Amino acid sequence: MTLDNLVGISLERITTDAVMIKRLLAAAERNLQDASIAELSNENRFDTAYKAIMQIANAALQARGYRTLTSKPGHHQTMLQSLSKTLDIESPQLIVLDALRKQRNVADYSGDLVTDTAVNECISQAHALWLLAQEQLSK
Repeated sequence: MTLDNLVGISLERITTDAVMIKRLLAAAERNLQDASIAELSNENRFDTAYKAIMQIANAALQARGYRTLTSKPGHHQTMLQSLSKTLDIESPQLIVLDALRKQRNVADYSGDLVTDTAVNECISQAHALWLLAQEQLSK
C-alpha cells in the first residue's frame, strides 16, 4: 500500500509548504513541553502529548505532499498509520500509537481517567517521534 492509494479515500495531495511543516513541528515541541508540566491533570498531559503526536504525523504527511481529509472519519488513524511511510515507523510502534489513540478516545468521549503509565507512554512516544521528525524533516 502506498500513500497514493489513499488519495480521494482518506488523503489528498497538496503542495509541500516548508513554513507550515516548521510551524507544526514547533507546535509539537511546545505541546511536548506542556505535557511535562506535572501540575496538570493526567488527562490534560495525555491530551497535550497526543496532540504533539498528531502534529508530528501531520507534518510528516505534509512533507511528503499529502494531508488527511478531515471531513472523513478516521483521520487520526490514517495519520498514525501513514507514519510507516512518512517516518519509517515499524509495526510494533504503530500498535502502541494506535493504543494511545484509542485511550484518547475513551478519555475524551467517556470521561475515563488516564493512568500515570499511559501519560508517560504518550509523552515518551511523542518525544521519540519529535526526535525522528527533527532528523528526517528538518533537513
